[in-house]
Amino acid sequence: MDRLVIHGGVPLGGEIKMDGAKNAALPALTAGLLADREPLILHNVPSVVDIRTLCKLLEHMGAELQMEGGAIRVLSRDLKRLEAPYDLVRTMRASVLVLGPLLARYGYAKVSFPGGCAIGARPVNLHLDGFRAMGATIDLTGGYIEARAPKLKGADILLEFATVTGTENLMMAATLADGHTVIENAAREPEVQDLADLLNAMGARIQGAGTTRLQIQGVSCLMGTSHAIIPDRIETATYAVAAAITGGDIQLRGVRQEHIGGVLEALGAAGVEVTPGHENRLRVACRGPLRSVDITTAPYPGFPTDVQAQFMALMCLAQGTCRIREKVFENRFMHVAELRRMGADIRCRGPVAHVRGVAALQGAPVMATDLRASASLVLAGLAARGVTQVNRIYHLDRGYSCIEEKLAGVGALIHRERM
Repeated sequence: MDRLVIHGGVPLGGEIKMDGAKNAALPALTAGLLADREPLILHNVPSVVDIRTLCKLLEHMGAELQMEGGAIRVLSRDLKRLEAPYDLVRTMRASVLVLGPLLARYGYAKVSFPGGCAIGARPVNLHLDGFRAMGATIDLTGGYIEARAPKLKGADILLEFATVTGTENLMMAATLADGHTVIENAAREPEVQDLADLLNAMGARIQGAGTTRLQIQGVSCLMGTSHAIIPDRIETATYAVAAAITGGDIQLRGVRQEHIGGVLEALGAAGVEVTPGHENRLRVACRGPLRSVDITTAPYPGFPTDVQAQFMALMCLAQGTCRIREKVFENRFMHVAELRRMGADIRCRGPVAHVRGVAALQGAPVMATDLRASASLVLAGLAARGVTQVNRIYHLDRGYSCIEEKLAGVGALIHRERM
């Protein structure tokens, strides 16, 4: 098992190139199951553990994959297995995204209940209710979801809440369904929009991506295409906070700043300089004291829950007291105990964390509990006095490619070591 060792207190400076969005690449890969003849070629795919896990699952099913650099070629003529077994999906929630494409194209799918970070309840019942509305029968036995539908039918679907994976799963299924499907209260995230753009390039007929109302007219088949994955907005936000928390000055290259407007607004309110540049660049610098800023997480375009932990680490060093309200997942304050080990002053009351800034954080051994909590501890370690050891970084490797190399490239004293 690996850990990261960080000698903190070094202001970061230089340039970091952003990778493609993991949360856009995962559904895009499963969309390759919908094309029955030509290959789907995806560019700008990040090299992270979740991507490699999903590729293993697709190959298990019988898809042909070729990987070169940041490109992946997916060809799925006739799949041998329409099952996603527990051993391949237990670490990754996005595995449930094979359900919609398999059901739409083959009329059958058997998928183990997905795993992932333990950050709260993320039930798949909304996916299943949507498939039932489209004519599928669902059996839940032995930890598996078994779905059947000779042919999915278009339907009007109202989502109880704007689930991202639910929207993506149902949207993919509806592309090959008979008739017209409407998804109300659909998720508006950029990753959903990116998937809709990809599916339309494959021959789908989807309107309304980026709004709460999706309309999908089913077609008889989809074809392969070539598509570049959008930049990772969560990675962008994470490195922006890295510049701010160390009092550094970093250029972020290959960003889509319109995708992180809520984060940039909060950073600006905290006293961080955020300056757009040419060719999708963003400069983030922090020269003066940080100010406390209240935030509340919300679905896009609100402040993303996936940046809450990182922003909390920043607020640990801000002047004054702020409130951080988590409204997306009920168990996403597990990093608080570890930040306290480093000297943070945080008190939690239900879904609200009260963070009072301290003069400095102290390096300490800490334990990562989930993907974004891991990132927050790395950021805290970059700013802390002394040495911080971040353990259980397998969570981190699920969503960040070579984070220690990127940070070292802008001056951080950080390295990976095997325990």
